Amino acid sequence: MSTNATTQTGLITGLHHVTAISSSAAKNVEFYAGILGLRMVKKTVNFDAPDVYHLYYGDELGNPGSIMTFFPFGQNIRSGRGGKGQSTYTQFSIPVDAVSYWVDRLGKFGVAIEKPFERLGETVIQFRDFDGLGLELVATDRDDRPGFSYGDIPLDKSIRGFFGSTMSVGKHEFTYDLLTKYMDYRLEEESENRYRLSVDGTPGTYVDLVDDPKEEHAREGGGTVHHVAFATPTDASQLEIRELLMKQGSHPTQVIDRQYFHSIYFREPNGILFEVATNPPGFSVDEAVEELGTNLKLPAQYEAYREKLEGILEPISPPDFVKA
Repeated sequence: MSTNATTQTGLITGLHHVTAISSSAAKNVEFYAGILGLRMVKKTVNFDAPDVYHLYYGDELGNPGSIMTFFPFGQNIRSGRGGKGQSTYTQFSIPVDAVSYWVDRLGKFGVAIEKPFERLGETVIQFRDFDGLGLELVATDRDDRPGFSYGDIPLDKSIRGFFGSTMSVGKHEFTYDLLTKYMDYRLEEESENRYRLSVDGTPGTYVDLVDDPKEEHAREGGGTVHHVAFATPTDASQLEIRELLMKQGSHPTQVIDRQYFHSIYFREPNGILFEVATNPPGFSVDEAVEELGTNLKLPAQYEAYREKLEGILEPISPPDFVKA
């Protein structure tokens, strides 16, 4: 394992979003907006499969580092399997005094949880969503983000955004070198087979590499992460990181316009799909802040098919407390 990271360039500032695969769109909204209290900040469709939603949840504005997104393919989607070559747990940040609140709240809604445990000095609540996607709430006093509150979740107990992403890898050295030499990450802590990396030591930037060569390979499907996106400040910084990745031997795509951000994609050495996404233009580019997530927004190429798509897509709406 290399321990020499390059000088930080500011090209990567932490996590941008995590995208996963789910079954029922309505159940997905119930879990992430209704139970976890995240705001649905955009209701749109998959660019490559417009008969499938692309649902975005996050903080009040959908700031990078808070955005969890889903492709809900319907009840017939094959269940996936977590394992090597995948982000196996997405971690959200909560205040240190909110652990008992969230244990009680998740239990109230019938969400099975593991008994809270300590990891690297922080209390962790581990559980799964309705499709089996691995999630964690990490209690930390190092998160300065103000939080946001919908429904009956008190502001002082609310989710702040991402804490980080746990990635199961066969040989952590390869992913470690990529992140530390080319993507502004550095080693923060190490415990047994877990290597915690961060850009600046703050929640919303963490990547935990878990080294388990004997673990089964992941199988993509319902209840698994599709890709992890890292944030870059501008289009110019994205082109810089793309050039670095090409020199490193990765094969990033051309820049793709995703309407709310611009993206490049590539596979890291252990097979996990990475994205680098720009912070601008953001989710208010086509919808007023107070109306985020309340209307079906379609990419321009699909607007002519709105009536047909609205007839195909599963009816959903944010819980009343999320609506403007």
